[in-house]
Amino acid sequence: MTDKAGGESAEQIRVTELRELAPKRFLAGFSDGAELRLSLDTVAALSLYKGRALSPEAYAGLRSAAALSACKERALRLIGARPLSKKELFNKLTEKGETPENAEECVGWLERLHYLDDAQYAGMIVRHYAGKCFGARRIKGELYRRGVPRALWDEALAALDGTEERVYELLRRRLGGEMPDRAGLKKAADALSRRGFSWDEINAAVRRYREEN
Repeated sequence: MTDKAGGESAEQIRVTELRELAPKRFLAGFSDGAELRLSLDTVAALSLYKGRALSPEAYAGLRSAAALSACKERALRLIGARPLSKKELFNKLTEKGETPENAEECVGWLERLHYLDDAQYAGMIVRHYAGKCFGARRIKGELYRRGVPRALWDEALAALDGTEERVYELLRRRLGGEMPDRAGLKKAADALSRRGFSWDEINAAVRRYREEN
């Protein structure tokens, strides 16, 4: 349908502004008051220019493409700040207002680019917390909290080595070569348990400490 002057359909949306913000990045304003940040590829694909009229279908597609592009930029900023699991990234994107569909698309896109790899991320978490002298139970808690799939835990935790020596060294440093009473020994053992070590590991360290002291 055309207006009385024989012009374009009243439903069409016109580009009212198009200016470059940065190399290959543009800001487009539209007659409905909306503003969209667009890539050069999008501008070129739709032959956008000031005054260009778009059908409702083309405009809806443009808004969808702009939303996905913005989501991808946000995802890149998030993983650039620190490593994330796929679940962490999805949750952060949706928390910031991205649609679940765009968030899922961005996660898959970054995974295909090898910017997201939950197996590598799991190994990094294990090495980090093992280096801070935490035990397997505490590390599993971190893997769970960060959304790493359980199927990847065992392989990542297999890299843990020297746990017995690490538990004994922590106990030795805490007790300082002294032989405490039962209450003092229990307090030291409880501290090791809170760091995520198993009672089998702790009891073995306590026996060794008694033998050597």
